[in-house]
Amino acid sequence: MKRGLILLMVTAVLPFVLTACNGRPQMTLAENSLQLGDVVNGEVITRQVPVQNNGAADLVIENITTSCGCTQASLDPMTIPAGGSGVLSITFDSGAHGPGLTGPLLRQVFITSNDPQQPEMVLELAANILPPAAP
Repeated sequence: MKRGLILLMVTAVLPFVLTACNGRPQMTLAENSLQLGDVVNGEVITRQVPVQNNGAADLVIENITTSCGCTQASLDPMTIPAGGSGVLSITFDSGAHGPGLTGPLLRQVFITSNDPQQPEMVLELAANILPPAAP
């Protein structure tokens, strides 16, 4: 019984002790924006961005969302150990809105984590959509 109580207390207090000792994760993206340049409508672009944990505790990615269904993103792994890194894979489908979409376009990828200093990071994708190639 006494061991169980001690284990429970250690488990409850440990996160606070680690935070007090600067044992926090710190997410850093290699790039905060991707310039895709001229993209022909209908082209699918894939990019990879390194994600680094420069903190002293595991970085846990809680959620990855995008501003539009034309953009998909995933991170491997979703938990990055202190000093480790992962890869954010982004796929942008320039034809997702149909052949009529042309001109400058901006989309975002939102990454939510347990980083206490910056719990959400945003990566922007910029492209200039050109008309589709003639058949």
